[in-house]
Amino acid sequence: MSFSTSAFARCLARQARRYSTKPLETRTDERRVIFSGIQPTGILHLGNYLGAISNWVKLQNEARPDDDILFTIVGWHALTLPQNPKELSVSRRDMLATLLAFGIDPKRSVLFYQEDNPCHVELSWIFNCITPLGQLRRMTTWKSRLATVRNANDESEVDESLLNAGLFTYPILQAADILAYQATHVPVGEDQTQHLQLTRDIADAFNRTFDPQKKFFTLPEVLITPNRRVRSLKDPSTKMSKSNPDPSTRIMLTDTFAQIDKKIRSAVTDSIHGITYDPVNRPGTSNLLSILAACENADVEEVAKRYVDKGHGVLKKDVSEALEGLLKGPRSEFERLRQDRGYLDAVAKEGAEKARARSQKTMEQVRTMIGLY
Repeated sequence: MSFSTSAFARCLARQARRYSTKPLETRTDERRVIFSGIQPTGILHLGNYLGAISNWVKLQNEARPDDDILFTIVGWHALTLPQNPKELSVSRRDMLATLLAFGIDPKRSVLFYQEDNPCHVELSWIFNCITPLGQLRRMTTWKSRLATVRNANDESEVDESLLNAGLFTYPILQAADILAYQATHVPVGEDQTQHLQLTRDIADAFNRTFDPQKKFFTLPEVLITPNRRVRSLKDPSTKMSKSNPDPSTRIMLTDTFAQIDKKIRSAVTDSIHGITYDPVNRPGTSNLLSILAACENADVEEVAKRYVDKGHGVLKKDVSEALEGLLKGPRSEFERLRQDRGYLDAVAKEGAEKARARSQKTMEQVRTMIGLY
């Protein structure tokens, strides 16, 4: 979730500087437990892939043999907003198929549905009992939800009474997701650094209350991941999003080449001669250059130099072809996987068993420390 005020952006930048870690490959050879989750929103768009999934794959592939990598599809978190049960059931399997098709390897990473491991909600309840309400009210995501409700009702006095408790407490569940595995690193975008600090605060509060000598819970470090910001193809002042009712604003990971080409050809650019990378004055053109650079894993400024004497038609053609090259193989694999429900269920079951085995060790010690054993 995001909050668009400049003050909040500055706050996030300060938090990112305070809590970010060195890149994974430059740290010492201590064992790492890397954990992250994603909501079961079904089929993703290009911005989701470049902003999160591609980074997950990179972390997985560059991890050392003794590192523990866990990725979960967070069904409990999805319930904080109204869901159609049948659509949610399909979306969670589509998300699993997407992660597999785009490079998450269940032999190298633990991949599972959050709701298949009850340790998450058990630990969340324990954390609920030691987390002050004031900390949750300071969460910018909660403030943004309140602002949205107030704007929708045009009543500044509207308060928490119109929002469900899950929206208020889900950062505690997020902390339980992470701490159940004693995660040392959590790859996130800058808009999630506040939640990671809350996780650290909860871990510290538990340690001070129940284990002041040994400090049982590890305080996880934020691993700020590269975030290639992909903008809407029709309005580059906004990010690419599935919530926009116009499908031509985004590239879905399952789009065919014909669909990709049509959307890119109709993408907003400008009438300035020549191609340059200038996100402020030429946001549409710069967005296409950013997409092309991401597909090529290249520096956008260097990519732009190739097009300084060319027109938008050439750029759009190259972007379409680069996207097809990026998505063709995974798209085909996704379509194959989503038809193989038996395999998806087997992957999820095996992942959940591995996740439970890891988190049960944590929970046995937690129950002993709080007096429930």
